[in-house]
Amino acid sequence: MTRETEKASPPADELVARLDAADRLPGSEALRVLSYELLGAGPRTSVVDVGCGAGRAVAELAERGVRAVGVDPSERMVAVARGRWPGADFRMAGAYGLPLPDSSVDGYRADKVFHELVEPERALAEARRVLAPGGRIVLAGQDWDTLVIDSDDPALTRAIVRARADLTADPRAARRYRNLLLDGRFSEVTVEVHTGVFTGSAMLLLLTGLAEAACRTGAVTRERTDGWIAEQRARAEADRFFLALPMFVAAATAPE
Repeated sequence: MTRETEKASPPADELVARLDAADRLPGSEALRVLSYELLGAGPRTSVVDVGCGAGRAVAELAERGVRAVGVDPSERMVAVARGRWPGADFRMAGAYGLPLPDSSVDGYRADKVFHELVEPERALAEARRVLAPGGRIVLAGQDWDTLVIDSDDPALTRAIVRARADLTADPRAARRYRNLLLDGRFSEVTVEVHTGVFTGSAMLLLLTGLAEAACRTGAVTRERTDGWIAEQRARAEADRFFLALPMFVAAATAPE
């Protein structure tokens, strides 16, 4: 996950833990596999994974016979990735300046990245530069305004979701994937939405983080935050927790 944004980001070790937790969620592996298929990733192809984080996708692509390069702007992330997958190619770089020659890769993948970019158009220009003519690009991520959370206080829930979204550089980037790609002169643009439904306690930590972030902005008082978190914990304990999280996956072809 790349973090080229002026907004504050969590410490690297905390981010590693979050990414690991996300990788373990139901449906996460299937979405990664879908992204590889949309790229046409197979033996003797090459792919750059932008914002590679701890490197799982790079390792999985390598298992498919892909020449995969993972890039991330975080020195700590790159170190973790190299430690976990010592045979893989990881480099420290951001989405705006990839350490690759022109027209040098067949595929470009960015998962949970573009909502963190202040200038997504600039990142897509860099994607066009490194992609071979007819190469494939896949963008995946959530729209931070479309978390669906069951609560006794819908108005407070909306306030929490919006306040957390406002901490993100481009919280609605996912809904703009299609138009961003079209504006970037990519063709054959497709968009899919895969919604994960969570009813257990696995996602309680995510909702707690949302509420705490909203509280820190001053959008929600400490008292209301604590009450909302207590309600979600009680829901989890009573098997009444509900979160629906749509994930957007866009794919397109680079200009010939």
